[in-house]
Amino acid sequence: MTEIELLKEWVSANPLAMSVIKFVIVLLVVLFAIQLIRRYLKKKIANTVIRYKAQKGIEILGYTLLVILAIIYFSGSIKDFTIIIGLFTAGMAFTLQELILSIAGSVYIFLVKVYQPGDRIEINGIKGDVIDVDSIYTTMMEIGEWVSSDNYTGRIVKLSNAFVFKGPIYNYSQDFPFIWDEFNLPIRYGSDIDLAKSIIIKIASETLSEYTANSKHDWEKVVNKYYIEDAQIDPTLAISLTDNWIQFNLRYIVDFKKRRYIKHLLNDKIRVEIEKTNGKIILASATVELIKIPDINVNLDSNNKV
Repeated sequence: MTEIELLKEWVSANPLAMSVIKFVIVLLVVLFAIQLIRRYLKKKIANTVIRYKAQKGIEILGYTLLVILAIIYFSGSIKDFTIIIGLFTAGMAFTLQELILSIAGSVYIFLVKVYQPGDRIEINGIKGDVIDVDSIYTTMMEIGEWVSSDNYTGRIVKLSNAFVFKGPIYNYSQDFPFIWDEFNLPIRYGSDIDLAKSIIIKIASETLSEYTANSKHDWEKVVNKYYIEDAQIDPTLAISLTDNWIQFNLRYIVDFKKRRYIKHLLNDKIRVEIEKTNGKIILASATVELIKIPDINVNLDSNNKV
């Protein structure tokens, strides 16, 4: 027998194996087409956000097509499609609950727009910038932890999409990419308080003018979209009296990615201006004041002998 005759005989004797081989060929063709389209989009689309979404969309469509083809191909008839889907769903729901919940979470994230790449979020106690969202995981560049303020730790965290159903999600950038921040300045009693107030408000207004102007427009959109009261956007200064000093509390709005830098800038500028007052304004520190030393009477009797 020739090789062709042997192959025909093997195919007739193993129809299931031949079906699998045909499906593998279809699978490879579809996967190759997905990668080809992804490369084409990468070259043709300049905008990073649009390119990322287009590539993810092609992946989802391609994998969905493969699942449908597999079900139809091995069922042998389109009329069995709903039956197979039901059996498949029942089995998978029991054995792969977490995986199914993750996939459902990815659909929920995409449809509801809970967050997207580029957003800064906190979920399940982990805070960071979202750098990728796929069908199973959300990938984040972590911030905080042992690093002070909002700096990157260098760790990349993969978090199951199922967590969108299990707790709160804090989004620092969606709808309103600004946050309120504040810090305290202790001023010694006896300082020129009015001068101190004018210096702090002037520096804050000048330094934060760009953020204040940009945030007002975005905040108007938030007020119109949600049931929320209007808020004070301009820098505000509150004063409280303590046992040791007069405490100045400066509250202001800033870009969520520049919180640490702006706080440093404000502190440094205020320090320089206070030093120029030549002692009219003095920053306070914790001190201990002795009010009175009790009198001590010492009697020396010259008649006492050792």
